Amino acid sequence: MSTAALVRPGTVLADLLPAATASRARVRDAALVVGGAALTGIAAQIAVPVPGSPVPVTGQTFAALLVGASLGAGRGLLSLALYALAGIAGLPWFAGGASGAGGATFGYIVGMLLATGLVGALARRGGDRGVLRTAATMAAGTAVIYAVGVPYLAMSTGMSLGRAAAVGLVPFLIGDALKAALAMGALPAAWKLAGRRG
Repeated sequence: MSTAALVRPGTVLADLLPAATASRARVRDAALVVGGAALTGIAAQIAVPVPGSPVPVTGQTFAALLVGASLGAGRGLLSLALYALAGIAGLPWFAGGASGAGGATFGYIVGMLLATGLVGALARRGGDRGVLRTAATMAAGTAVIYAVGVPYLAMSTGMSLGRAAAVGLVPFLIGDALKAALAMGALPAAWKLAGRRG
């Protein structure tokens, strides 16, 4: 029996976690939101400097997109909002242990927040259930991150938009393709596993 037959349309992976009552569902959702923020913060500590760029290679973009796909738009947005607000307030869990707003890479965090909502909405429409659909969903989310992050980088550093794209987009395309490939394997596999358990 396929996962589609077991799971109603509009469901994301987090919806499969049991919650017998409305109050337990709220507790589950709060834990998922905090967990998504924590996952993003931990993944941000995987940061590798890129020569000539103020933007490091991190795991946080992958985590943010995964949070959106797994939790859906609402919980995903709340997770990334919690991540951003805690970092702005001084929790050192932005890339490389940074915190605060206004740095050259803060636009990528804003982009991740928006991308999480988009990816979560696409996941509710089945955008995480097949390899090609997952690839398209991750590509859309990644495009949103760069659409906000690169112009913010240009504005905050005084670079031209072309230069900001050269140092804040181009060096990351191969890594983003690898992250998308991981998601293309992980998310459909999680749905297959859920179908077998159902």
